[in-house]
Amino acid sequence: MTLPDIERFDWKVIHFCRMCSVPLARFGLFVVFFWFGFLKVINLSPASDLVQNLFEKTVPFMTFHTFFILFGLFECLIGILFLIRGAERAVIPLLFLHMGMTFMPLFMLPQETWSGFMVPTLEGQYIIKNLLIIAAAVGVAAHLHPMKHHYSS
Repeated sequence: MTLPDIERFDWKVIHFCRMCSVPLARFGLFVVFFWFGFLKVINLSPASDLVQNLFEKTVPFMTFHTFFILFGLFECLIGILFLIRGAERAVIPLLFLHMGMTFMPLFMLPQETWSGFMVPTLEGQYIIKNLLIIAAAVGVAAHLHPMKHHYSS
């Protein structure tokens, strides 16, 4: 391969990645949120103990069972909204609300999320990987067109 051939191939790979990055991010976000949310709804989530321990410290106004189902449905909704073009401005704030809740165990349940200084447990790693979810969502949001402002005079 000559240098122009390598550059042409490089451009084709970059172009392909640009074309599929947002749909792939949307689909990935859908799968993770819907799947994990649905597992909560049907009470099969491996995160239930961690969520219950956090729940007991933060949400005194409803039963855990009700909260867990609602939280699962909330996750399913986030997943579905990522599939719908035009719903980005609604789903991104919901995602950041969700991320705020999911990062709480790192600070409120350190005995379950850290085995030592800067050494996360498996649960802690599970939470920290949410930084990738945030990055994918920011990538989706970065491809939005700015809203048009209509000023009345």
